[in-house]
Amino acid sequence: MSRTILRNAVRCSLAVGLLATVCVAAMAAGTQSAGTARGARVGLGKTLTTKDHGQIFGFDLNQSGEDGVLASAQTIDPQGDVLVSMETFDQDTGKITKSFAKYTGKRNEYSIDGIFAGDVALVTHYITPNNSIYAKRTYEEMNPVTAGKFTGAWKAPVKDIDVLQWAENQTTSTDLLFAIELKNADASDLIVTDVGTNSVSNVIHLDPNLFCLCNGPQLGQYVAGNQAVFALSPDSGAVGGEAPVNVLVDLASGNTTKFIGYNNGFYHAGSVNGLGMDPNTGIGATTTELNAQVEFYDMGKKSKIAAVQLPCTQDTDQTYSGSGIAVDPVNKLFLVTETYDACNGGTGSALVVYDESGNLVETIEGFQFFIGEAAPTLNPAKRMGWAYNGQFSQLRQFFY
Repeated sequence: MSRTILRNAVRCSLAVGLLATVCVAAMAAGTQSAGTARGARVGLGKTLTTKDHGQIFGFDLNQSGEDGVLASAQTIDPQGDVLVSMETFDQDTGKITKSFAKYTGKRNEYSIDGIFAGDVALVTHYITPNNSIYAKRTYEEMNPVTAGKFTGAWKAPVKDIDVLQWAENQTTSTDLLFAIELKNADASDLIVTDVGTNSVSNVIHLDPNLFCLCNGPQLGQYVAGNQAVFALSPDSGAVGGEAPVNVLVDLASGNTTKFIGYNNGFYHAGSVNGLGMDPNTGIGATTTELNAQVEFYDMGKKSKIAAVQLPCTQDTDQTYSGSGIAVDPVNKLFLVTETYDACNGGTGSALVVYDESGNLVETIEGFQFFIGEAAPTLNPAKRMGWAYNGQFSQLRQFFY
């Protein structure tokens, strides 16, 4: 599930119940655990709470610095007024460093799309006209995030679009956005842009039948191949249904190629819940809904690598299936969110870490994720990240 889909559920509350333990899986019998072998800290760190105690509508980290950014909102009265703000924070301390764009009323709200190369953040600004419940969307930039303010606007190349996903990539100026046209039957577009310079090099109109939201397309980027990568379920993830499909889109021509993914398990794979892409090697990992498996592919070669069960699960354990996937392209790792920690009987949540061959590296316990949890955000240089925590008014730091 993408971070944008999470926005629709983020107002739901979730009981806070953090565990204090960290489970590190041994790489092989008789060897040290991954965390011990590298001499690094593994486990939970600090907790961040928004300055006005609102819920968090998206966040991201600058992978080349110390800063992060989040959007906060909360309903404050029976009339539906909201208190909103944008906040920057320090990745290491978890302290809010600045709060701006504060507003009280019914008109303005914000959500974070992501941080791109050069510490440039893209922010969706929802503006609700008087006497309407339907918000219009404009797009603000923070260039850089450390400025602690909006510095300009990103002009969408298509009218009335809603940006639903972005491909995590802070190393190049080629940025990918997946959007739908709100007044054109939710037609799907892939936008190739440089957010930092507010320029668009291509708008690729995707096949509406294959890339409909009902098929749950998940977006990644293969920088070395100049391609976007989508993983999706062509029959909406039906029980006993078709195999997931991986689709590569050439960013220059818009031409697509696809290959069939793993479809394991008694009920088959079902919907694709998440996709993580190493932008350099072209290795991708997906999670699927019905079988609690993580699948690994060489997207560049359009070939399968491995399909593995999440720890302590079987291929009928839908409840324990993974969701979002974060990728660390520096250390060649994928971090999978597991809402119900199967190894603890479903108590608490976990991040399960794999290498690019599908080998289990470690499991970090003690989180409390929401169903369909979005991927955490990482700073690979620090081997550190932040994830949603509790009732979405908090983030939780972790080390891996």
